[in-house]
Amino acid sequence: MDLATALRWTAERHPDRSAVRGTGRHLGYREWDARTNRLARALADAGVGAGDRVALVLAGGEPLASLHLAAQKLGAVSVPLSTRLSPDELRYCLDDAAARLLVVDAAHAERAAAATDGAAVPVRLAAEIDERAERESDGHLPGTPAETDVSVMLYTSGTTGRPKGVPRTHRAEHTAAVAHAVQTQQRGGEVALGVMPMFHTMGLRTLLASIVVGGTWVGQATFDADEAIGLIRSEGVSSLYLVPTMYWSLLRTGRLHEARTVQRLAYAGAAMTPALAEELAAEVNPGAFVNHFGSTEIYTFTIGPDVAAKPGSAGRAGIFSRVRLVAPEIGASPDAVVAPGEQGQVIVSMASPEAFGGYWQRPDADAKAIREGWYYTGDLAVADEDGDLWVAGRVDDMINSGGENVYPDEIEAALVRCPDVDDVCVVGLPHERWGHAVTAFVVPVRGTDPAVAAERTLAFARDALPSLKQPKRVIAVSSIPRSGVGKTLRRMLVAGEFEALADIAKGGDRA
Repeated sequence: MDLATALRWTAERHPDRSAVRGTGRHLGYREWDARTNRLARALADAGVGAGDRVALVLAGGEPLASLHLAAQKLGAVSVPLSTRLSPDELRYCLDDAAARLLVVDAAHAERAAAATDGAAVPVRLAAEIDERAERESDGHLPGTPAETDVSVMLYTSGTTGRPKGVPRTHRAEHTAAVAHAVQTQQRGGEVALGVMPMFHTMGLRTLLASIVVGGTWVGQATFDADEAIGLIRSEGVSSLYLVPTMYWSLLRTGRLHEARTVQRLAYAGAAMTPALAEELAAEVNPGAFVNHFGSTEIYTFTIGPDVAAKPGSAGRAGIFSRVRLVAPEIGASPDAVVAPGEQGQVIVSMASPEAFGGYWQRPDADAKAIREGWYYTGDLAVADEDGDLWVAGRVDDMINSGGENVYPDEIEAALVRCPDVDDVCVVGLPHERWGHAVTAFVVPVRGTDPAVAAERTLAFARDALPSLKQPKRVIAVSSIPRSGVGKTLRRMLVAGEFEALADIAKGGDRA
C-alpha cells in the first residue's frame, strides 16, 4: 500500500468525516484529499518530479502535514527537517539529500536564505505554494507511487556526529502506521493530538495512523502545554502520543485532570520514569497506556502494552518485529544471544516490513549498524521472567567507574523522585581515581537554592541508591539540554557545555 492511495481510500470511505482540526485549517477527508491534490500539482509546477527530494522546514500543523502528503501523491520524497537546525546544519542536510526544492514558512525564511546562499536549491515560501495550488485542479493525479518507492527521508537527530539520512518506503511507512494503530489500541474515528514534530518518526506516525483509522488529526504548530490542554478539551482528543518531557509539562499545568476525553496514552523517544508513569495513570486513568520502544530506522522494536501495571517495561517484540538480546561487545554475532537475566544489546530483524533498507549514501554507517540481516540498535536491555525487556540505556551512555559498568537511566529514575529536583541527567565525567565519576546534573525546583538542591540530591541518593550508583558529584543547572523531540543530549554536558549554578562533590566539598 502507498500513502497516496491510503488517503484517497479513507476519503472515499469517510468523505465528510472531520480529518484535520486544531490551530489551522479545519478539513473533512474529501476536502483534504482535494487540497493535497492541488498542492501536489503546485509542487510539480515548481519543478518537482517523481523521485525528487522536497525539503520542508516549517512549524508543525496542517500546512506541513498537507505538503508531506502532497509529495506522496506526486511520487516525490518528502524530507522534513528540524526547525532547530543551524544554517550550516540545514545546508549539510540539503546537500546530502540533493534536495530539488526547499519549502519554508515565513518564520524560517531567513535561516533558509542563509543556508542556501550560493547553493543551487531553490527556496519557496509555503504561502507561495498555497497560492499556486488554489489555481490547480483538485482531481486525482494520474498514476500512484509503488509501495517500494521512497516516501520520506528522515534525518537522525545527530546527538553524535553528522545526521544520517534514513530513507523509508511507502510500504514501511504504511505498515508502521498500521502497527501503531494496533499497538496503541486505537479505534476507528480516533481523535489524536498532532503536536510531535514531523521531522521525527513519532510525528509522522500520529499523522498516518490517524488516516489509517479514519480519525481526526488535531494539529498544534508548536507545543505549548496550556494550549494543548485547550485543544484536548475543545476537540475531544482521545489519544496522546508524546515524549515524556511533554507529559511532564502537561502535568505541571495542574489542568491535566480536565482532559476527560483522553482514553489512550502512549509514549516513545526516551525512557519514562516510574514516578511520571504513576502520576499520569493516577491523573488520567487511561483505558490504554503504552510504551513504544523503537527508532527511525525500524519503527517498532518492542511494545509495553500496560505501563500502569508494569512502569518502565519495554515489553516484547511488536506485531511486525523480531528481537534478540546479544552480547554487547563490538562485532558480536546475531547468534551470540545472552543467557536469561543477562544484559545484552537489542538487535532487531531487518526482515520487518517496518524497516528501512539502509542509510542514505552511508555504507560506513550500514557496516556498523547492520549485520547478517539484523539491525544493531545500540540499546542495552535485560529480559525478565515474563520475557519483557527492561532497557538499561545506550551502549554509548555507559559509565565505567572503578572498573564497574553503571547505566544512567536507573539512577535518573531514582533521583527524579527527590522533592527538590525538577529534572535530572546523569553522565560520567573524567575522574583521576575512578576513571569516570557518576555525575548528576539537576534542575532545582522553582524557588529552591541551587546549592541546597544539590546537597539534598546527594543526601537523597544515599538512601535511594547503592554506593556504586550514588553520584560522586551533583551540579545544579538551569536546564537539561535536549533535542527538538526531547532526547537528552548528554554529550553537551560531558563536553562541558553548561553553566553551573552550584557544584557539590560527595562529602560536601564545593567545586
